[in-house]
Amino acid sequence: MSLRTITIAGGVLVLGVSILAQGPRRDGRWEVKVEMQMAGMTMPAQTMTQCVTPKQAADPQSVLPPSGRGRGRGGPDNCKVNDHKTEGNKVSWTMACTDMTGTGELLYSGDTYTGTMKMTMQGQEMTMKYSGKRLGDCTD
Repeated sequence: MSLRTITIAGGVLVLGVSILAQGPRRDGRWEVKVEMQMAGMTMPAQTMTQCVTPKQAADPQSVLPPSGRGRGRGGPDNCKVNDHKTEGNKVSWTMACTDMTGTGELLYSGDTYTGTMKMTMQGQEMTMKYSGKRLGDCTD
């Protein structure tokens, strides 16, 4: 696996967290755990927190990533989220970047969710598994 692949995967990880701010999730401070598997290896799980504002919770499209700003080939700014759907407690989307495509799905249950995002880049597949839980109100 090349350094470029790992760099792009890191950018997609950040993009994925932005996508997670969409859907039937409540506003507040959320803990998000991401596990990534690619090219026969599993990367160590990463845990981060994210504050979802009431405005973001009410308008899920407000946190879609910007596209076309050209921060490097295949970087998160060259990705576009399409087919974003919310059906009950399920959120799904497709994503297209300069060098990769993918699909994702999240299932919410109260103050928690689980989901996956599958990406394909240059014939290599990558799967990210997400889990999240609401920790409380934002403290910022």
